[in-house]
Amino acid sequence: MNRADIDGITLEYEVTGSGEPVVFIHGALMGDTYRPLMAESALKNHRFIGYHRRGYDGSSRAASPFPISGHAADCLGLLRKLNAVPAHLVGHSSGAIIALQLALDAHEAVRSLTLLEPALLAVPSGEALFDAFGPSVQMYEGGDRAGAVDSFLKTVCGKDYRGIVDTQIHGAFDQAAIDADTFFAGEFPAVGEWTFTKDDAALITQPVLSVLGANTDATIGLPTYSEIHKRVLEWFPNATPFVLPRAAHLLQVENPGDMARGLAAFLSEL
Repeated sequence: MNRADIDGITLEYEVTGSGEPVVFIHGALMGDTYRPLMAESALKNHRFIGYHRRGYDGSSRAASPFPISGHAADCLGLLRKLNAVPAHLVGHSSGAIIALQLALDAHEAVRSLTLLEPALLAVPSGEALFDAFGPSVQMYEGGDRAGAVDSFLKTVCGKDYRGIVDTQIHGAFDQAAIDADTFFAGEFPAVGEWTFTKDDAALITQPVLSVLGANTDATIGLPTYSEIHKRVLEWFPNATPFVLPRAAHLLQVENPGDMARGLAAFLSEL
């Protein structure tokens, strides 16, 4: 991978294709979830940028706690370093709220937002999902890093997530266990502390694609991400819905082909 030095830290990144820049901001624990999407030919007419956020893989370590605004500033620094402003932002889960924060902090740097089941957990069933993560946190605090990672990913991605991940992203679980401190000590509490209101959403006037996995509710046993999807469509003035078939919360890892085609169709209309 390439390495960029930004304000005293280093971020790993890679680029494919050419055209308008599209940057993928990954979610919790696994830094390579952009790769299945990057490999899809439907996006070759864009300059696709995937990177490891601070604290993941070979990028610089993150302080604990490290706020969502800090991750947004890192992404903005990388985009400026790569002369990729304005960019289309694609964010998955906690990566999607980083994209939202970046759009609030630097409106001119964002051409559009694609939100893949963003961690906007202030919805009716959000507290129940947060509570379901309790055993994972207890495992981490007890020193069982791999167990904590496995428990968390089973809760949010389903009990069969490991087979999907091992097939699509070699070594992702082992790396997630290495990076567990980044998430459990820093990112997880930061997500809980981050706030985003309807008034904040009104400030984001760029086109938004809201992505929901067709199987997510059934997989996690809660309607949390359907509630979030509905809220995005209600709050954002320029939001378009996209329900990704044959996918739960791992979305672009489970069904990269349809995700790439849906994203390409959205971008082609801008």
